[in-house]
Amino acid sequence: MLISQDEANIKHVASELAWDMVTFYTGNNTGDTPGNLPEPYYWWEAGAFFGTLINYWYYTGDTTYNNITMQALLHQASPTADFMPPNQTRTEGNDDQAFWAFSAMRAAELNFDNPPDDQPSWLALVQAVFNQQAGRWNTEQCNGGLKWQIYSFNNGYNYRNAISNGCFFNIAARLARYTGNDSYTEWAEKAWDWTSAVGIIGPKMEVFDGTSDTSNCTSMNHRQWTYNNGVFLHGAAHMWNYTGDEKWKQRIDGLLDAQSVFLSQNASSKNVLYESICELWGTCRTDQFSFKGYLARWMGDTVKLAPWTRSTIVTRLQATAKAATAQCVGGKTGTYCGMKWTTGTYDGNTGVGEQMSALEFVQATLLDTVSGPMTTRTGGTSKGDGAAGTGSDADKNPAELKPITTADRVGAGIATVVITLMIIGWTYLMII
Repeated sequence: MLISQDEANIKHVASELAWDMVTFYTGNNTGDTPGNLPEPYYWWEAGAFFGTLINYWYYTGDTTYNNITMQALLHQASPTADFMPPNQTRTEGNDDQAFWAFSAMRAAELNFDNPPDDQPSWLALVQAVFNQQAGRWNTEQCNGGLKWQIYSFNNGYNYRNAISNGCFFNIAARLARYTGNDSYTEWAEKAWDWTSAVGIIGPKMEVFDGTSDTSNCTSMNHRQWTYNNGVFLHGAAHMWNYTGDEKWKQRIDGLLDAQSVFLSQNASSKNVLYESICELWGTCRTDQFSFKGYLARWMGDTVKLAPWTRSTIVTRLQATAKAATAQCVGGKTGTYCGMKWTTGTYDGNTGVGEQMSALEFVQATLLDTVSGPMTTRTGGTSKGDGAAGTGSDADKNPAELKPITTADRVGAGIATVVITLMIIGWTYLMII
């Protein structure tokens, strides 16, 4: 598949990638649950999936997938209007909840069709998630921060990771800019300051994976993922755009510099972004196939919010979009995409994450054709509810929670063991 810098061509390529991506979705089939993706995809990635479809509509104007997107978001918002549906809360983490909130925030910022009057607004859904996560800010260890997991019975409860805290920072920053309410600004500052103080954000703006309560956050897993960089970059861009404070400009520049770890070193794929921890060795897993896509989404917004970043970001977006589409030659249509974009050849993989990532890079190259995220002062129409979601997590009825399956226990257990071993390994390497 070839892509040029012609707007019509880019939209055509995006439409093919979106069509192939939606073939993985089964939630609109009779008897299936709206918003869910089939195995092996976890619930959080489904939330991100619909954020990509909102982005697709935003950049292309194509409304083909708007109905299934509206249906999915409102169904998964759950009876309590906070993206904690009863069939997910047994295994739902703070980052999982946040990725659904991101899609609702995207809908508010881009003036996606508002829900019916008898449904919660996009903004109120995000405010509910923010209020709940602010209530989970935990000072029992580490002097603050969000845990990865919401409930203590879930494996990984003692881990404090970049993505959960980055998501909370990002939501607070976006709510501050959208609503003009400085209480959100204060929380965004608090979340950034804690993340930096504990060392998840490093001295050169590296964003490391996380730390643990069991060491009072004195150990660190130093792995870097594209989406961790992106979630802080995007939040910082909102903070600079809203406050004009020079420190946010410096942080944005630092995060862009820190992306060097994700930039291909091959002369033939210069400026192409890749998942440096796992991609070259073929060790990326289902979730990780999608991480680059969120980075692309957030980089596109950053250009609109912090215009001096344009040259750096557009160079990376265009190079990566070209490399990605060059290997979108797989599957039954001959347009499915793989994971590895630096080789120039299709790697044989197909899936939601691969397709979503390629699509996000392609459509982000249309950033000059759109106006950027709105606010209530610049045309945003979603009405909020500052008190949304203020009930306690303890108010959830355990009888309504999804039973924990053997697969859930095994999967979460493995994740916790891997995280623990990574922290030990990285600490040992740092000592050496």
